Amino acid sequence: MQSMHLFSLCTNVFSAGTFRRSVGRRGVAGVSTLTYTRHLLDRCKIRTVRLCATKKRRREHLEGVTMSGKIDVHQHLLPPRYFEALAAAGSLMTGSGAQAVAGGSAQWNPWAESGGTAARQGPRTVGGWQMPEWDPQSAISMMDATGIETGILSISAPGVHFGDDAAARGLARELNDYQAELVREHPDRFGHFAVLPLPDFDGAVAEAVRALDELHADGVLLLSNAHGRYLGDPAYEPLWTELAARSAVVFVHPTAPPIQQLPGMPTALLDFPFDTTRTAVDLVAHGVFDRHPDLRIILSHAGGFLPYAADRFSAAAMFNPGTTPESIQAGLRKFYFDTALSSSPTSLPSLLAFAEPGHILYGSDFPYAHPEWTARFDRSLAIYDGPGAERLGEVSRSAAERLFPRLVK
Repeated sequence: MQSMHLFSLCTNVFSAGTFRRSVGRRGVAGVSTLTYTRHLLDRCKIRTVRLCATKKRRREHLEGVTMSGKIDVHQHLLPPRYFEALAAAGSLMTGSGAQAVAGGSAQWNPWAESGGTAARQGPRTVGGWQMPEWDPQSAISMMDATGIETGILSISAPGVHFGDDAAARGLARELNDYQAELVREHPDRFGHFAVLPLPDFDGAVAEAVRALDELHADGVLLLSNAHGRYLGDPAYEPLWTELAARSAVVFVHPTAPPIQQLPGMPTALLDFPFDTTRTAVDLVAHGVFDRHPDLRIILSHAGGFLPYAADRFSAAAMFNPGTTPESIQAGLRKFYFDTALSSSPTSLPSLLAFAEPGHILYGSDFPYAHPEWTARFDRSLAIYDGPGAERLGEVSRSAAERLFPRLVK
């Protein structure tokens, strides 16, 4: 009976026809039919154990990805005060000067049949992408429905600086106070990354210190560039020094690069992954991690195309004295990566091959990401069973707990 059971399991390894032909002969190379049959059954036992172990790892991975209690490190807020500031800024709100251009569908729901082709402009549109409605209760309802326990909030592009340093400092302060109050009211449901008034570097340092030391922010938000100044720029050095002294968590979110937007291509669609990659390589090549090894920096959207092209970027050592290909690679591997809009069957193998253990975190990109998009990427994350799948069990919570110890259960 046991032999028959093993035989049925072994059909994944040996076809029944092959088995019958093999044992139908009188011995194999001088070995009796009974001995040969036992040999095949032993091989089947080994492969069956391996198959069961693989299925167990896959089941544990699926449970880890789809479990409730996720920590979402990439979740945005859009309070009324922010929309007021965007409306007042008008055409200055893009920061880099990029403007929406006609062509293609560039609205909040790009899949809608009524999308049209006109460029989206106005106080609720940035780079051709319509900004959605948001309120704390809608965020909590979304989290309840999708198994997210805590969302770490951040202001997205275009940030808070629209040409006036004093106004940017005041807006950053208001928004950070608002976020801190929200966290005090819902400490288990929300965290927050403080927004800074860059490229006002003196103001950014002062607000970072205030937010981390007084408001107890979970970290700070840095956009990929501040009006064309990338994160490897020497002007950031005083800010890096203060952040490193606190072992701060830094969340890097893309914004429009200082280039012309392509027709029919909203900046969030095409330019954001590019700009994340650009600033990450700039930061490493200019030695930020070398000078401040205690920094913990999260890159949005799986790092743009950084994991896929990381080996190529080792050549930055040819143009940056004091670096080597090995040091460039070591620096790039220090980053953390979130999965927002990026956990596809083609991107996950590259991300898992490149990221260090514990450096991949869950992200939803709510409320900017259309719910259908989020569901699709969450599903891809949940069913992924390719190389490195056994590591994804820590994505939903435990990897983030190491960065945000106040959330440890």
